[in-house]
Amino acid sequence: MSTLPENEKLALENHRNASAAPSLVSDESLVNPTGINEKALLRKLDLKLLPPLTLLYLLSFLDRSNIGNAKLDGLTKDLHITGNQYLFALTIYFIGYVLFEIPCNIILKRTTPKLWLPTLMLLWGIVATLMGVSQNFGGFLTARFFLGVTESGLFPGVVFYLSMWYKRTESHYRVALFFSAASLAGAFGGIFAYGIGFMKGVANYNGWRWIFILEGLLTVVIALLAYLFIHNYPSTAPFLSEPERAFIHARLKGTDANNSEPFAWTNVLAALKDYKCWLYGLGFHTMSLPLYTLSLFLPTIITELGYTAAQAQLLTVPPYAVATILTVIVAILAEKTHRRSPFILASSSLAIIGYIILLTAPTKKPGISYLGTIFAAAGIYPSCAIVLSWATANVSGQTKRATATAMTITIGNLGAVLGTQLYRPKTSPRWHLGHGFALGYLVANLLVTATLWVSLRRENRIKSERREGGEVPEEEVVRSDEDVRWEFQT
Repeated sequence: MSTLPENEKLALENHRNASAAPSLVSDESLVNPTGINEKALLRKLDLKLLPPLTLLYLLSFLDRSNIGNAKLDGLTKDLHITGNQYLFALTIYFIGYVLFEIPCNIILKRTTPKLWLPTLMLLWGIVATLMGVSQNFGGFLTARFFLGVTESGLFPGVVFYLSMWYKRTESHYRVALFFSAASLAGAFGGIFAYGIGFMKGVANYNGWRWIFILEGLLTVVIALLAYLFIHNYPSTAPFLSEPERAFIHARLKGTDANNSEPFAWTNVLAALKDYKCWLYGLGFHTMSLPLYTLSLFLPTIITELGYTAAQAQLLTVPPYAVATILTVIVAILAEKTHRRSPFILASSSLAIIGYIILLTAPTKKPGISYLGTIFAAAGIYPSCAIVLSWATANVSGQTKRATATAMTITIGNLGAVLGTQLYRPKTSPRWHLGHGFALGYLVANLLVTATLWVSLRRENRIKSERREGGEVPEEEVVRSDEDVRWEFQT
């Protein structure tokens, strides 16, 4: 059995048993007795963790949003789906998603990422494939519901998972890179749909069936491989050496990532009783409606501007490409400045400009309306990436954080449920109802973000006054965000 060098033993011993009173949880400094290159280790973690997780989410978002591309290739005509039935097929996905999101995160806490995440992916890949062989509206509707159920645990699970590897100040950048897969899925979805559309007639299947079948089977294949390349937590990850493992534990000192926290319902209730957790959820709620209405209806919106179905498939690519680039740029800036609210306010304002253009552009100038879709996508995706990682950075306690993350997405996706009913056929081609709701929700997002900004700054000020008054907890490890040493990211 291998042994650690003496300095590694000292590092671990100091990490576990230090008697000095801990300092403020700021993530800014770390004594490194091991001599490990921290930047090189972070690059190693990023290369090992982010590409496979991003691939999982890319396929997840592709499998949920490709229905918009399939609609252009004959889905509604072949299954005799009316306009309102199509909207209900979009809605039923989010009902399954919302109902099973928190249970899925609890299961993750009670199992392991290596087992749970690939299993979810395998299940939704099978369901996505079955949508391509549906023979009637009832069968298709059932498949959409279970697609929502099986996809519900991925995003909140991964956000929680990353919080066990990275500091709070590092998490947003990683979550944003992970979330950028959503906009990439939109770009790839348009390209794939354009190419797959030429398979019309193969095996007597229309093009829309092949979109679901091929993209679903791709998900199944990647899911089977994911059992090999998804890892658990730092304490057991095989790609880490013992010195690296010790260093990761040391650099996460003062957080709950090192705690062996058993599951307890009291920690779930702690999240449900915290008003900030509800505000994080409301922050995503006000973004999810524009996010999902854009991703689900963009091909239809572009078609109604006067473009052919094939042209519309390709024209969905530029808005998503711009959104991907801006999501990464904003993530870098937010990480460097350790600020979230200003970037949400700026990005959401950009999306507001996009919807104002869509609502006011002359019908005879489709190019102006198309520019509005680019502005909308460029503002929505960066804001969503920040909002979705905010709870992860600010909630301490493993079970509470897992619950808060799931709450954020569950409450958020209730906005998507509403959004799927707004783009009714009779409102085309201006879509005043859908665009108007999206605009209103984005304005509401500004208000929620400003409220959170003020609330978090106030709580930080109160904690600072308590520390200055000499209040210092006896316990070294910070186990809750109510701890006087825990500062919220604003």
